[in-house]
Amino acid sequence: MVRVRRVVRNGKPVTVVLGLPLRGDELQALARKLKQSCGTGGTSKHGAIEIQGDHRERIVAELRKAGHQVRLAGG
Repeated sequence: MVRVRRVVRNGKPVTVVLGLPLRGDELQALARKLKQSCGTGGTSKHGAIEIQGDHRERIVAELRKAGHQVRLAGG
């Protein structure tokens, strides 16, 4: 189960994707694709993808299209 949540860091929203069954290069490639679809920056570290801004709905749609089972979590 992949979880997509929004957290606030330094007063700005960040969308975090947790629980992806990917490693290394696959995770970085997916992060690159999500950043491009959202038109913003971000990173992949410690098995999670962080995207700048609140893009939960767009990311959930992209992950579901890629065949992942996704659930929104957090605020």
